[in-house]
Amino acid sequence: MTRLIESLSEIAADYDAAFVDLWGCVHDGLRAHPPAVSALEAYRSRGGRVVLVTNAPRPRAEVEAQIAGLGVPESAWDAIATSGDAARLALFHGAVGRRVYAIGEPRDAAFFHPLAIDSDPMEIEIVPLEKAEGLVVTGPADPRAEPRAHEGELLYAKAKGWKLLCANPDVVVDRGESREWCAGAIAELYEEMGGEVLYFGKPHPPIYDLARRRLADDAGIAPEPERILCIGDGLATDIAGALGEGMDALFVTGGLARGETGTGAVPDGQPDPEMLERLLERHQMAAPFAIGYLR
Repeated sequence: MTRLIESLSEIAADYDAAFVDLWGCVHDGLRAHPPAVSALEAYRSRGGRVVLVTNAPRPRAEVEAQIAGLGVPESAWDAIATSGDAARLALFHGAVGRRVYAIGEPRDAAFFHPLAIDSDPMEIEIVPLEKAEGLVVTGPADPRAEPRAHEGELLYAKAKGWKLLCANPDVVVDRGESREWCAGAIAELYEEMGGEVLYFGKPHPPIYDLARRRLADDAGIAPEPERILCIGDGLATDIAGALGEGMDALFVTGGLARGETGTGAVPDGQPDPEMLERLLERHQMAAPFAIGYLR
């Protein structure tokens, strides 16, 4: 049975570190949630360490700049691990070849910037579809258009037997009150066609490996899995990923599942317990803890 809590402070002492989702938990794509920021600052003041673990398909430096602009201060976190960074490591080691066809928005261009790593990275070239040998998806070209807008490109790639590198496994996000498609929706469509997809963000292991490295390098600790709490609003990403890694999870119901859980209005709304349990049963998911909004 999922335990409903009123604030992070109720369970904070049981965990040395928190892996915290950004979009839907700490901000809504337009502005930060002040109670969430305050909760993370309080957690850190008591000795806890916070890694922001996001499926953003961009390098952490860009995410750091983005969230600062949204009102998330450095006092709320210790390190950042992005799906983009995890995927870039694979890209520049040849996961989908040297010449790639890219699907995404212009703002994701930094994903393809040269990678500074110890070993020599492969030189990656973005080319037209007919000259490529692999597919990289950072998101739809238009996040408000149906993913099937890219069906022609995907059918061509499938016929060629290409792998698709998905830089963001999220299917949708809510930007304020508007829902947008993410790279995960295109990846799911490619899998439906029988294509092979390489995933690097939540709920897949590479981003958790990266988060643990950032926790050790930037925060100086390496706790056991049971001492790490994962906080997120995505059942298929945040919660499934946490459970797969042997970590506890705090399900923030006021994000993507706000309607399905009957979660009340910000900042102190809570989910309807019966609706919450039905949702978890339907997805065959277990979350040790739940809260309406991170606070």
